[in-house]
Amino acid sequence: MFFIHKPSEQKIKAFLAAQRDQVFSYAPLGLTRDLLTSGYTVDHYRVQLGHGSQAFQTACRALQSWKMFDIGWVQLFRKDTPIETGSIVALVVAHLGFWSLNACRIVYTFDEQPARYGFAYGTLPAHAERGEESFSVEWRPEDDSVWYAVVAVSRPGPLAKLGYPYTRSLQKRFARDSQRAMLQAVNEQR
Repeated sequence: MFFIHKPSEQKIKAFLAAQRDQVFSYAPLGLTRDLLTSGYTVDHYRVQLGHGSQAFQTACRALQSWKMFDIGWVQLFRKDTPIETGSIVALVVAHLGFWSLNACRIVYTFDEQPARYGFAYGTLPAHAERGEESFSVEWRPEDDSVWYAVVAVSRPGPLAKLGYPYTRSLQKRFARDSQRAMLQAVNEQR
């Protein structure tokens, strides 16, 4: 869904309400967990956030607060959405002088304390892409390092095919900016 101006909170709420009963726009679910990628593009981005238990716990809280979306040109509605299977969010994206709304639903979560935490969401029909994206933090005992990872398994939807090079650049930009946001969130707590 596209807008000339940033959509109001009321429009975003109506958009999300219309997405509640929609099915996912791809199959099978669990692409990022099982890496069933035939016909999909796979992107995997990682950045080290720090070391030790405190960095890991801070990174988990940052993920739970959707801090990876503190990037300006993409806004998540609503940041108080719980990280639980079935929760739906809207991505409000500013690009090329207009705004778009994209809908995602959380497909799965994992909490393998004390070493891994995260979730994946999948696209609903009102999304330019088709597929899944996972967000996770991991504490590696072998060197005490803490990492943030984004795995995206996607293929373009009908409109995204028209501007595929541009949509790919947006996906890569989001991954880079998301990494910076998580680094900032962890560093602010030190």
